Amino acid sequence: MATIRLGDVAPNFTAQTTEGEINFHDWLGESWGILFSHPADYTPVCTTELGTVANYAEEFQKRNVKAVALSVDGLESHHGWIKDINETQKTTVNFPIIADEDHKVAELYDMIHPNADSKLTVRSVFVIDPDKKVKLMITYPASTGRNFDELLRVIDSLQLTAYHKVATPANWKSGEDCVISPAVTNEQIPELFPKGHTEIKPYLRMTPQPNLN
Repeated sequence: MATIRLGDVAPNFTAQTTEGEINFHDWLGESWGILFSHPADYTPVCTTELGTVANYAEEFQKRNVKAVALSVDGLESHHGWIKDINETQKTTVNFPIIADEDHKVAELYDMIHPNADSKLTVRSVFVIDPDKKVKLMITYPASTGRNFDELLRVIDSLQLTAYHKVATPANWKSGEDCVISPAVTNEQIPELFPKGHTEIKPYLRMTPQPNLN
């Protein structure tokens, strides 16, 4: 069983999906990616989650993020489930769902936890950057639906901090002030952060979000 850590290259794979065969890294191309797994098809909480992802397509597109789901069931089952998702969630599933009957991808990504169930995938989420590095991992219990607003918030933070020398404070949302990285000296601040800054403590310096006009 593989162990993946933040910063690792996301394992590549080739798999059959509801939108044809994909090579994961090639499919991602220059995009960010969100890979999320489901214990099985026709599960109630996951039905609402897949519908939410479909309804958030425009938000993911704005952020250059491709979504892909995984379940250990086969393509025929997936296609039947998609009909239910579209009907019950008032949407159109617009992203691939991986068929992983042999658990190949689930094992690559350590999605099967024997303490939860020795056969079914846990509900994992991976956010992957254009360099194919794993930037976020979250594992949810079967009883708790994922918060895709939070995942969008984290992606906003990851994309901001990838290109600017800032971090985002607790409960930060896009548009709010950011923390200046401790590696940035006070002398560098005027050039890097022309919008100005506020020094609360020498180690806690705030600046307006740098990638907004």
